[in-house]
Amino acid sequence: MRHKGRQAVEREHAGTEWHDGDWMFTQPNGKPLDPRADYAEWKEFLDEAGVREARLHDARHTAATVLLILDVQDRTAMDIMGWSSPAMKKRYMHVTDEIRRDVAGLINEYFWTST
Repeated sequence: MRHKGRQAVEREHAGTEWHDGDWMFTQPNGKPLDPRADYAEWKEFLDEAGVREARLHDARHTAATVLLILDVQDRTAMDIMGWSSPAMKKRYMHVTDEIRRDVAGLINEYFWTST
């Protein structure tokens, strides 16, 4: 809410120069942020975290895959990721070895656990 309030002040200050695109994070004139603007900061962040080099966009794949690992319901994952179509899951969520092992364990338990 504070961010929205600050953005309203920016919108008022920009006047007719404001570009209304309903973006959450914008330049002072309302245009979306240039994704290259924070490239150096992103690279520094990865280096400090000791994480391999990756594109910022790769973080979306990681976030979506973590939601899959956590078994977050589809509708919730779509809302968090900003997706309007469930088809985006196929593009961004990746089945990990951990997920495969968990499924194999479930199958093993289903067939070999005596009741």
